[in-house]
Amino acid sequence: MFSHTRNLGLIALAVGMMITAGGSEADADYGYGQRQYYSSWSYQPTQSYSYTRYYYRPTVTSNSYSYHYCISYPSQPRYVYYYNPTSQVYWGRYDLEGKKGAEYSLLAEADRKKDLKAIPESAFPTPGAMPAIPDSKDGVSIEPIRTKPGDKPEDLPATN
Repeated sequence: MFSHTRNLGLIALAVGMMITAGGSEADADYGYGQRQYYSSWSYQPTQSYSYTRYYYRPTVTSNSYSYHYCISYPSQPRYVYYYNPTSQVYWGRYDLEGKKGAEYSLLAEADRKKDLKAIPESAFPTPGAMPAIPDSKDGVSIEPIRTKPGDKPEDLPATN
């Protein structure tokens, strides 16, 4: 009797572990469980910009995500600006029209400002490769943004 109960307990434990490790399709769609991912775009009408959150784990073994904002202004639709909410500075921009390997302009520490208007255009260097994931030590690059503000999902139903 004891071994039967023990076996049932082990089976229940194994099933529970498989369910937990498996995640869900929704999790995969949003990147949960991955090292880095972007949220969906949102529009901020009071500030007249769109933003997405860039979520990342500095190390593969990090238990929680940190995030930065990626902000797109209608007056500059070519660029997405990366903003660190902890240090409250813009630290670079992604060129949506850039060629692979020449997409990101990483600002020098001295040029990083809280207000984008305080950063002269000349402060942005020639675009290069995507920078490393913030606070990481292994050199893994940030994944480029795959969608633009206003992009509609491809699987929406047709309108009548």
